[in-house]
Amino acid sequence: MAEVEFLFDFGSPNAYLAHKVIPDIEKRTGAKFEYVPILLGGIFKLTNNKPPMLQFEGIRNKLAYEQLEMQRFIARHGIAEYRFNPFFPVNTLKIMRCAVAAQAQGELARYVDTAFHAMWEVPRKMDDPAVIKDVLDQAGFDGGTLLALSETHEIKERLMANTARAAERGVFGSPSFFVGQEIFFGKDRLRDVEEEILRQGT
Repeated sequence: MAEVEFLFDFGSPNAYLAHKVIPDIEKRTGAKFEYVPILLGGIFKLTNNKPPMLQFEGIRNKLAYEQLEMQRFIARHGIAEYRFNPFFPVNTLKIMRCAVAAQAQGELARYVDTAFHAMWEVPRKMDDPAVIKDVLDQAGFDGGTLLALSETHEIKERLMANTARAAERGVFGSPSFFVGQEIFFGKDRLRDVEEEILRQGT
């Protein structure tokens, strides 16, 4: 079975939507997606990319069409929980470092569910340390300990390394996927990701 990676940042609503669809792909294919935390702001700097709201600013109809495609995706996959975060854009540095810290503790999957829930289902201001701690504590984590761990040199370096390696491999945004060495960008490429998993698995 091919190695499948999901490179994500919680600040991307499309990464959230991909996260909601991934379990069904895993069931259909037998593949297991490896979640790789990256820092989207760092990716933008390394690749000279910009967020869509800046990239498409002033282009008539473009952002409206992107919203239409998002709604189609949500309807197709029955993602009723999605809510736009009123605090957007959110600086995700702290929660991405916490993701790496949770990964070091073997708790990445549960942390990812918690953070995506707080970003895009019951939207919270997830760049406020007090809010982050409250969200983590309510989910059964020791928020203070996880935040402290996220500020250690090792965790910071690991997130930076993830981000730099992603850019070196061709990543320029989130969500991005690798099936073996094949790269795919965006939630709308998940059908291609699934096809590639099956192709490489034969």
